[in-house]
Amino acid sequence: MRLRTLPLSLAGVVCGGLLAAAPHSPLEDGKAFPYASFILLLLTACLLQILSNLSNEMGDHLSGVDGEGREGPNYGMTDGGLTVKQMWHAINGTVVACCVSGLAMVLVSGCPLWTLLVGAAAIWAATHYTLGKTPYGYKGLGDLFVFIFFGLVSVVGGFFVISHIIVWKIWLLASAVGVGLLSVAVLNVNNIRDVQSDEGLRKTVPLRIGLRNARIYQTILVVAGVVLMSLQAYPCWVLAPLFIWHLVGVWRHNGRALDPMLPLLVISTFLLALLYASSWYMEFCLQAKYG
Repeated sequence: MRLRTLPLSLAGVVCGGLLAAAPHSPLEDGKAFPYASFILLLLTACLLQILSNLSNEMGDHLSGVDGEGREGPNYGMTDGGLTVKQMWHAINGTVVACCVSGLAMVLVSGCPLWTLLVGAAAIWAATHYTLGKTPYGYKGLGDLFVFIFFGLVSVVGGFFVISHIIVWKIWLLASAVGVGLLSVAVLNVNNIRDVQSDEGLRKTVPLRIGLRNARIYQTILVVAGVVLMSLQAYPCWVLAPLFIWHLVGVWRHNGRALDPMLPLLVISTFLLALLYASSWYMEFCLQAKYG
């Protein structure tokens, strides 16, 4: 299930949920924070991430991408621990779990039923990255889908589930775009690591633009995401050394040696999203108390 990636799926919804809990939202009218809705929001996000991970492993296995030359860590199917039939059972079971959790979240939170369409789109995106007749991940479109679902949908959607409103404010959009850019960076560093084993099997961004340009692209994604969020919440600058450490590793290492840079960026992104939301929460609380 690649549990080390789960903090990335939580980053956006935690950020959006905490921003919605601040006194600027409808919750300020004496409403208690909807803990049950928030827990179901986190659970649904984790299940969608797990579904994406399982589907990705299945797609890569069936297409031959996860062969002997793969630079990343071995998973269940590559080690021979899981059969194709067993993995399909796991994928289908996780789809059912996503549907149950998502429906419960909508009903408990009181969100309109049309939000289920967003959930259906998220399930489709999670399962078609490397699966299906025309997986978009093999065409270099993974970056776009990750930006949309891990950034815009995750943050704005998390905000909507808790507050039932959408506000086009810079503090919300900056976090959605920032988390989205850093999530794309997670995918990009994964593709940089696997560039040799992916060659001839799929077209990722690093394969299209070359390793040096892919590292430049990684630097732009990370710097833009961190700067955008830090300019809106100054305490976020304290986490800059973690992202610098990540970029130094990306430029210095290749192949399997790059693997530690992936969880480092995942954890750093989650901490940044948490710090960003906490900073704005305190700011709104102070505004509400002292004007």
